[in-house]
Parts: sequence; C-alpha cells; structure tokens
Amino acid sequence: MKNKLGQDDRIRVLIADNTRIHTQLLADALKRDHGLDVIPADSDSPGVVPAAAAHKVDVLLISSNVEEEPNRAFELLRELRALHPQTRAVMLMDSSKSELILQAFRAGARGIFSRQGSIESLCKCVRSVHEGQIWANSQQMSLAVEALASSPTVRAVDAKGLDLLSKRELEVVRSLAEGLTNREIAERLGLSQHTIKNYLFRVFDKLGVSSRVELLFMALSQASPAPSLLPSLLANLVNGSSHDEATLAICQKAAEQGLPTAQLALAQLYSARQTGPKDLVYAYMWFLIANEQITRAKNHVNKTMTMEQLLEAEQRAAEWMRKTRKIPPSSIEYSAERLPAREQGAPTI
Repeated sequence: MKNKLGQDDRIRVLIADNTRIHTQLLADALKRDHGLDVIPADSDSPGVVPAAAAHKVDVLLISSNVEEEPNRAFELLRELRALHPQTRAVMLMDSSKSELILQAFRAGARGIFSRQGSIESLCKCVRSVHEGQIWANSQQMSLAVEALASSPTVRAVDAKGLDLLSKRELEVVRSLAEGLTNREIAERLGLSQHTIKNYLFRVFDKLGVSSRVELLFMALSQASPAPSLLPSLLANLVNGSSHDEATLAICQKAAEQGLPTAQLALAQLYSARQTGPKDLVYAYMWFLIANEQITRAKNHVNKTMTMEQLLEAEQRAAEWMRKTRKIPPSSIEYSAERLPAREQGAPTI
C-alpha cells in the first residue's frame, strides 16, 4: 500500500542530526518507509530553517544537540515556529533531563523522541506529529503538565509588557515595528543577523509571544506605539502568508480590545484571504467598526479646533490626497458644509 503512494501523498521530512554523517544515516533508515519523503539537511545549522521552507517540508526532525552546540536546536525551533508555524517539529533527544524536555516543548517541538527508540517507532512519531498530535511518553507529558500548572497565569502582554525588555531588546523591537528586516536591524545596530535572531527569541520568551505578528500587536497596546507600526503590521498580515487561524485569532483579540489599527488590520486580513463568502462580511463589518472609532476620535479633536484650523487641516489633507492619489479630494467634507448656519461665517478667534 505504501509503495502506491504518490509524491504528493507522502510526508516531507527534513532531517538535521548532530553531524552530517548521522544525518545521512538516519535519513537512509527513514527512507525505508515509502510513506515518507526524506530530505537530509545538507548545510550547517543556519541553513536548516531556510531548507525547511525551500523544500516545503511537513515535519522537521532535529537533534537536541545539533552540531554539538548547546541550545542551538532550541533556537532553530523558535525560528521555525516564528517564520513557518505550519511546519511541525520532532526533537530527537540525546538526554532525558527534565530541563531539556521542557525547553524542547517551549521552543515549539510537537514530538519528543529518545534515541533509544526504534526506527519503526520514529516513523510512527513523525506520522502522529504530522496529523496534529503530540508525541511524548507519560513521564515527558507529566513534566509538561506540571510546568504548565506551576507557571504564572498572567502573561506579560499588558500595557507595561515592554518594560521587561533591556535597552538593546527595545531597540530591536522598535526597529521591527518600523518594518525593518533582520538584516536591516543588524546593520542599524552594528550586530550580526544571528545576534538579532537571538534577541528576538529572548523577547518572545520574556513577553510570552510566539511570532512577530503577536509582538507587533503587543506594541500596538502601548501608550505611544511607533507611528509606522500600522503599515508594518498590515505588511506582515496581508502581504505575507500569515492568513492562518492563529494569526486571525491574534488580530481578532487586539481588534476586540478597541484598537482602530488592529480593526483595520483585521478587515484587511479578511478581505485579502477570502476563503468563503463570510470573509467579505467580516471584512466590511470591521471596516465599519474601525471607521466608527476613527470618526469618534476625529470628532473629539474637531470640537477643540477653531474654524481656521479645521479648514487648514482639510486643505492639507486634500492636497496630500491629490499628490498621492490615495483618495479623491472630493470625498473630503469641508467644515463649512458641516457647521450650523449660526457658526458659518462667524469670525475665528
């Protein structure tokens, strides 16, 4: 039955063991299962995550001691989770230490497999993880449950969340909010891209977030978010491939907190993905809600302005729209048309 499986039906698995020899040996062993399309990682650890994306793998099987660098495998799993959350991971454990098992779960592993296990069991593990299940023995699951039960219930995602970050970590977050890539952030701060990735992973851990999108929404909740945050946010949500349910849930939560920027982002997200007729309904709904919030804020400012200020603001807006051709200038309603008759023509103070 397995021999009749087509290429598209097989589970694509990328192998990254602790050495290239071990990687090849493990890949050769797994290839005996014709339901798996096995790909040995042929580059050093920095190339593992790009290779997972390039080969469109379903499952990454990675050693906890990849290239014999402590914690390197956990960094790679966090990077994979942040950039390609649809790819699931199994960690091949060289040790049964409790802290390593918990690190693997926290980094995003969906399967924990001991080297003492058989190849047949490893194939079952890969299949189970691919199907959305968690693969772990009873002792490992007990560790995870105990850690979850003893962890704080309040995550650092309130208005003071960013106060937990160091000065350098804040610089990285601000640069990210401006829409800069890791390479551009590295050039700005005079650091390597690898160091920037490590900073981001530490920020994720400190703040209890798991992706750039969620981090951007946290920045939205601060008192003074970066002025360029909305374009960056929309670029991450709409122009990227982050149209999955997890991203939608993050966006929805921020929108329901009353943030107009998040409401606009959610409307854009529904409008862009259009997986069903309801998406357009929800897109228009959130555009309406965002518009109501913006209109209310605009009217609040309106009440504190003189007629002269109102006219100047609207003239500047019309001129900007003419130059950029974003919105027809005719769509702007001038203050003189909105004011009661007794106020029209009244001298400004």
